Amino acid sequence: MKAGVIVFPGSNCDIDAYKVLERLNVEVKYIWHDEKIDDEDLILLPGGFSYGDYLRCGAIARFARALENINEHIEKGKLVLGICNGFQILTELKALPGALLRNKNLNFICSDCNLIVENNATPFTNLFNKGDVVNFPIAHGEGNYYIDDDGLKELIKNNQIVFRYQNNPNGSVYDIAGIVNKKGNVLGMMPHPERAQDKLLGCEDGLKLFNSIIAYFKEA
Repeated sequence: MKAGVIVFPGSNCDIDAYKVLERLNVEVKYIWHDEKIDDEDLILLPGGFSYGDYLRCGAIARFARALENINEHIEKGKLVLGICNGFQILTELKALPGALLRNKNLNFICSDCNLIVENNATPFTNLFNKGDVVNFPIAHGEGNYYIDDDGLKELIKNNQIVFRYQNNPNGSVYDIAGIVNKKGNVLGMMPHPERAQDKLLGCEDGLKLFNSIIAYFKEA
């Protein structure tokens, strides 16, 4: 399994993402935003403020050279994980439906957050049980997930909702914290599993998500 962490100007969780994969003995490398992705099995779009979040979150990053062939990567069935700003970028790319708006209280929120696992039949959650409650931190100002009524019905119908907030912190529709595409190989989520990888950080619930990815490739 090969993984690549894309680094945009303004990324600030790229090292966290790299380190958790390295810790789990995954062959991982950084991919600068102006480089092209290659034959990586997993592409990770980290949290941060890509290009300063000018215009709106992810609006500039979606045009980065590193993402020019991301749709081809997805069509091949390879995995993409977008965390926080990475989720915002994936919605701008239309790789995932919906949009991320300003938090309902209009404030930046940084706190631990309990999530309910809604779908454990994805490459990212196969080691969880449906209904598990996990603790991942959040840190965002635009994490309020929005999709219209028809779109929400589609997400529910296709079992695309992966994580929901136990206590909704930002106003997201249907308490949504993370979704996958219809194919199931692209996950976008606002909470940070890479910041919950060690007891020294307060929690290691995030390790199970990355171990699920590894288990998926071992099974494949």
